[in-house]
Amino acid sequence: MNHLQLFEEIVKKRSFLCVGLDSEIDKIPLSLKQNDNQVFEFNRRIIDATAQYAVAYKPNVAFYESEGSKGWLSLESTVKYIKEKYPDIFIIADAKRGDIGNTSKMYAKAFLENMPFDAVTVAPYMGEDSVTPFLSYSGKWVVLLALTSNKGADDFQYHNEDGIRLFERVLSVSRKWGTIDNLMYVVGATRASMIREIRQIVPEHFLLVPGLGAQGGSLSEVVKYGLTNKCGLLVNSSRAIIFADNSENFDKVAAEKAREVQLEMEGYLRDRNLI
Repeated sequence: MNHLQLFEEIVKKRSFLCVGLDSEIDKIPLSLKQNDNQVFEFNRRIIDATAQYAVAYKPNVAFYESEGSKGWLSLESTVKYIKEKYPDIFIIADAKRGDIGNTSKMYAKAFLENMPFDAVTVAPYMGEDSVTPFLSYSGKWVVLLALTSNKGADDFQYHNEDGIRLFERVLSVSRKWGTIDNLMYVVGATRASMIREIRQIVPEHFLLVPGLGAQGGSLSEVVKYGLTNKCGLLVNSSRAIIFADNSENFDKVAAEKAREVQLEMEGYLRDRNLI
């Protein structure tokens, strides 16, 4: 899937919603606890309930790895289910990998070859040779960490040297490694006002924007600074959708929450004459 094809899916669904599958086992409704693969069953019901409103899903790999081989099986089953039933939906492995070249090559193989993810989040700290193995897969994407939403982002990402902040250097250097068809950037929704400056460096690249909902990010602010003539945004919401309810009807409530976000997104797309 390239930049234009992703935009076409956004237009089709009138949405740029990414649902984060941060499926923490302790928060799964009691009604699923007796299921042999309760995480996958939870994900399956969330996916079926929200697929009409979402253009992407983003499983956070940590929530699966923490459960050992059983968790990894849940992750594989989840990705396979999405690809088989909803093949046009974009799937991001939120894995935040990045290591020396040979190691990154193995990480890339794990997520982009052995599992049918469309993209994987990558940390840029070790430089170009730690990122290029992920970019070697045709039709796949790197989602590079640029400016994150956590408090600790202030420790390094705003470090200013010779008038250039670290996150700005990450953007200006890394944009040469890929194209708008295989490279997008993570920018936290709680840093929405910074998107205006980010757009001066990467005006056309897609931005993956987490932090909507439970983390307090503002969709209107993200759109104000980040929307392009090809949308250029995937805005992620995790807990506010998937854990909105813990009753037997959790999937129906998740659908309602996703629909609310989709309707707001549709309004912004109409305002900009993108649909």
